[in-house]
Amino acid sequence: MGFSEQELSRYKRQMMMDGWGEKTQEKLKNSTVFVAGAGGLGSPVSIYLAVAGIGHIRICDFDSPDWSNLNRQILHDHTRIGINKAESAKMTLNKLNPDIEVTAFIDKITADNVDELVGNSVIIVDCMDNFNTRYVLNECAIRKQIPLVYGSIWGMDGRLSFIHYPETPCLMCLFPDPPPQETFPVLGTTPGVIGSLQALEAVKFLTGVGKPLKGKLLVWDGAACEFRTFKIRKDPNCATCSKL
Repeated sequence: MGFSEQELSRYKRQMMMDGWGEKTQEKLKNSTVFVAGAGGLGSPVSIYLAVAGIGHIRICDFDSPDWSNLNRQILHDHTRIGINKAESAKMTLNKLNPDIEVTAFIDKITADNVDELVGNSVIIVDCMDNFNTRYVLNECAIRKQIPLVYGSIWGMDGRLSFIHYPETPCLMCLFPDPPPQETFPVLGTTPGVIGSLQALEAVKFLTGVGKPLKGKLLVWDGAACEFRTFKIRKDPNCATCSKL
């Protein structure tokens, strides 16, 4: 699959990196990624995947933006209030990079439809704000034997992990008990940081350049601007993966 002069110009600076070039860029062009959520995390994730040249982004969100979203959900602006977030995301991403394909899904992700929504994606980027849906995505990733890039935020803090069972623990191993569902504080820069790192993890996996965050949980303290990384282990009693 070749590139137009416009594409070669767009991706020139990343193709200058060691181990990249046109062959590596083709890997991105031939890849399909599922982005679960078009909100605070889904915004930087999908934007940076789009401009990096991911060939097909499947993005799903059943909600629509409101004013309280606009401090962080940079896929949208005040003119998109009332429009479905996935459809709004598609509009933004198509403007940013018209050379890629974006498919918008306006469905709520459930155990019944997740496999169809993820489709032929080779990686899932978890940009959700509730653990019930995260667990559904985790189970789908295990069934399809594809990675799941987990990210979460709170105020100025964030967490990140690259999950690829059975090489790594699954998401349920890390978080067997979901936190209470509630409206939480968040500064817009926090999903900007964690979402960018999620996109980086996806790109590293798709290109084979760099080392994904396998078997580790990265914790970011934004107030102190400190990163800490912890080793994670499989839970022998995990409700999801222990019997597989």
